[in-house]
Amino acid sequence: MTSWVGDGRVRTNSKKRGCKLSNYSETFLHRKIRSVSLNVKKQRSLEVGYSQEGEQGDDSWKLDRAVSMMEKPPLDSNEDRAWLGEGQSETQLDAVNGGDEADEDRPAWDSKIQYVLAQVGFSVGLGNVWRFPYLCHQNGGGAFMLLYVFLLLVVGVPLFFMELAAGQSIRQGSIGVWKHISPKLSGIGYSSCMVCFYVALYYNVIIAWSLFYMGNSFQYPLPWEQCPIDVTTNDTVKECASSSPTSYFWFRKALNITNSIEESGEFNPIMTGCLLAAWTIVSLAMIKGIKSSAKVMYFSSVFPYVVLIIFLIRGLMLDGAMEGITYMFYPKLEIWSNVQVWRQAATQVFFALGLGYGSVIAYSSYNPVHNNCHRDALMVSGINFMTSVLASLVVFVVLGFRAKNIAGRCVAENLGLLNIMVSQESNQPLVKLGWPWINTTDPGYMPLATYREWYSQYSSVMGPNITDCSLEEEMNKGVEGTGLAFIAFTEVMALFPASPFWSTLFFLMLLNLGLSTMFGTMQGILTPLMDNFSTLGRHRTLLTVSSCALGFLLGLLFTQRSGNYFVTMFDDYSATLPLVIVVIFETVSVAWVYGTDRFLDDIEVMLNWRPPVVYKYLWKYVCLLAMVGLLAASLLRMVFKRPTYTAWNQSTASEMTLEYPGWALAMIVMLILFASLPVPIGYILSVLKTRSGRTRSSDEGSSPEVHRELYTKCSSTEQLGSNSHHRAPSEENEARPRPAFLPLGHELYTLLPQQEDEDEEHDTGV
Repeated sequence: MTSWVGDGRVRTNSKKRGCKLSNYSETFLHRKIRSVSLNVKKQRSLEVGYSQEGEQGDDSWKLDRAVSMMEKPPLDSNEDRAWLGEGQSETQLDAVNGGDEADEDRPAWDSKIQYVLAQVGFSVGLGNVWRFPYLCHQNGGGAFMLLYVFLLLVVGVPLFFMELAAGQSIRQGSIGVWKHISPKLSGIGYSSCMVCFYVALYYNVIIAWSLFYMGNSFQYPLPWEQCPIDVTTNDTVKECASSSPTSYFWFRKALNITNSIEESGEFNPIMTGCLLAAWTIVSLAMIKGIKSSAKVMYFSSVFPYVVLIIFLIRGLMLDGAMEGITYMFYPKLEIWSNVQVWRQAATQVFFALGLGYGSVIAYSSYNPVHNNCHRDALMVSGINFMTSVLASLVVFVVLGFRAKNIAGRCVAENLGLLNIMVSQESNQPLVKLGWPWINTTDPGYMPLATYREWYSQYSSVMGPNITDCSLEEEMNKGVEGTGLAFIAFTEVMALFPASPFWSTLFFLMLLNLGLSTMFGTMQGILTPLMDNFSTLGRHRTLLTVSSCALGFLLGLLFTQRSGNYFVTMFDDYSATLPLVIVVIFETVSVAWVYGTDRFLDDIEVMLNWRPPVVYKYLWKYVCLLAMVGLLAASLLRMVFKRPTYTAWNQSTASEMTLEYPGWALAMIVMLILFASLPVPIGYILSVLKTRSGRTRSSDEGSSPEVHRELYTKCSSTEQLGSNSHHRAPSEENEARPRPAFLPLGHELYTLLPQQEDEDEEHDTGV
């Protein structure tokens, strides 16, 4: 027989050699036990959730829902941990402590479509529109897409599936999930919350910019179509004349930007008001948790697709659209030998799926326990990639049209100069250069290809005033991020008929893309806090409003005149390294601490089928090595290449690259440290707490015996008739359901009664 002793080990009678104590988590065993004894719980009032995937009926779903409501009991004392060995998971206490009453009140998605829209809305964000197309543009077009798909399949989907399964199985936010897997890794969840808060601070500023531009779109002509007139000189403003109307409106009217990050400047009152409006929208949408934000998702997640399709149809009618698409898909396979391209592709996969934020875990924790999270992982990842491709088509169609317009204006200007030169007697030799076949009276008459052919032959005698006009060169001037959305796209939309309509549509799309991602980011902060701190959980509304108010106050950093430089700093450095570190620890905790076999067992219980064994090796080796490689590449790049940012110089009306000053570098380091420190701090606190508990137990003498039910794992070939050798259960034990065994594939589990005798003892090492 077996008994628990104070040192956390199990002593087993040598006569019981036929079965050994299972290493599977108590969570897993408890689910199997309850699935057999659910007839006792049928009288409980059950929530009505959406029907599970598979072939189970409504009654089966209700019972499973009741099971899921009893998971994740908190550990209230050190005694509860004392019997755990050093490598044991806190999850194994679940079956001992019973159900978590707080879980009975846990919200749930009203429908599967609501959940899918929430996950898609979070993962599909502004990066799909302005970051992915830029990377394709700069890194070989179709070749980069092939590389991206490869990394998405071998790294992105497995890690995304891991987070979905962990959240759905344990039904808590990021803090609770990793704390249950191992108390020493509880800091992972706090790091995720910290990074989410960083991202929320600057992401809402981008939403504020979208609000500002959308508000300025309700006028004709659009304010960025033409350069303003300087009233003092009655001439065009010099800064605008030296750049472009769209660049001038962005840098001077919208941001009123300083020349560098060292010149802070005063607050921008208009942007401060837009930021307040953005945080107010987020607060109102999140005030009742997923019940309120999910309703908004029906519009914010679907509307961007409608706009992208409309823009694609309109863009295909533009001159230069096919040139843009050809440029996008033309593969340059030589880029595969560039390590930096692999780093950029892996980083984009990493951020496109929202790994490490905790939002994926938070959303999946509101699922029913038998939801098919594997199919969700494949579906959301596929939708995310197809959205990136759709957005890239729209971007390249627009950029192709823009490049052809710029090249056309270049040809017209050069032909005008040539017309002047021909009219002068001193330039009669131009006739000998084949000039008569050029119709200089109609500059639009000459196609771009014809002009380039003529220029290639006679450029050497034309002088410096006559320049080449290359469509490819204009396409190579790739723009990303804010430059793509607020400069390049606004320039193109000003050329459209009914330009205010297209401008309003575009910035309304950006607003919804930003909001849907913002909802997921805030959920990654609020859900873990409410799950782990009961006081906060009871005051959801106050917590939501307070978080948004704090976000607005700290976000004032980004509304000063130098605020755009801080947005760039946060975007480049506050999330990248900390998130990679978080995902590395997540992978280690699942693959090496908890164990991939045990994790796949838990997933098998949820899905009623076992995922392919390839996930085991992807989690243990491929994903882990890929994340470590990405971390090393990012660190090396920061060490060998001093961090820089792009600044706008007002006097030259042009952008220039500057190095961050010393205090800004210190700020970058502090951002990374603050987000990464919770992981080692959580580990150290857990070790100290365990040691202090052991010291206190040894000072007080022998610890009281903790009575627990043990289950042994036997091979399926053993006859479970050996149960007859066990003591007959007492009447008290007969009153509660205690199954004789739990079948799972080829493994059987039997309940072992406890006994005080200690004969020959054998240390199982658990």
